[in-house]
Parts: sequence; structure tokens; C-alpha cells
Amino acid sequence: MTDRQNEVLAVLGELADAWNAGDAAAYASHFTEDADYVTFFGMNMPGRATIESAHRALFEGPLRGSKLVSGGGEPKVRFVRPDVAIVVSGGGSSLSGGEPGPGRESTLTYVLVEESGGWRVASFQNTRVSDPAAGVPMGGERRTLG
Repeated sequence: MTDRQNEVLAVLGELADAWNAGDAAAYASHFTEDADYVTFFGMNMPGRATIESAHRALFEGPLRGSKLVSGGGEPKVRFVRPDVAIVVSGGGSSLSGGEPGPGRESTLTYVLVEESGGWRVASFQNTRVSDPAAGVPMGGERRTLG
């Protein structure tokens, strides 16, 4: 890994640390003001304030005590411009603090931009790993939260 790739991955490590601490403000601070956060079920949470508010509710409710777990090998970091990086990685969340439970493994896509204060996530998408042969719901309308 290059120094630049390590800088980008350090931000993702800080995101995981904030999640694991249940700190919605610290988690959201790593996103741009106008970031888009697409959840595993396809809902978009636009903007840092919405990301923080939604994660506060999750950390105080159904995801209290959950931990982010990396997976799927080394993250792929690609610079499309010197100040824009795309990262594709595996991971998931664990409600028990161990390995992700069945159905909680994801492929994660981040677009990070370099700003005066360092790297920030401008776009994030969480896609659950599934077996299409097992029958995955398809269709539905695109929805936005916020």
C-alpha cells in the first residue's frame, strides 16, 4: 500500500472506531456535509446531519453495542483523481461483537474526497452479500430519507 492509500484507509478505520464506540457524532464527522449514505436496503440518507441523526437512533436502539468487522480480504483502493479515491471492501456488523451473523456480511463502496481538513467520505453504499439463486426481492421504488 502507498502512503496515500494508507491515509484513505485510516479514515475507514476511524469510522469503524466511532461505530464501535457508538459515537454518532464522531462517525458522521468523517462524511462531507453533502454526503450520500445508501443503506443495505436501498434508502439514501443525504447529508452529514441526517447520517448523524440516523446513526444516533441506531446506536441507542437496535444496533446498541454492535461492532463493525472487516472481511473479504484487503480493501481495493483506487484513485480516480489525486483527490478522489474509491474503496471497495468487505465487512459487516456483529450484534454480539464476534463474527457477522448470517445475512450481515456486505460489500461496501466508499468515495472519498480530499478536503482541506483531510479525507472525507462523499458517498457510501452498503450492499448485503446474498445468493441470487436463493431468491432476492427485486424492484420497488427508490426512496430517500431526510
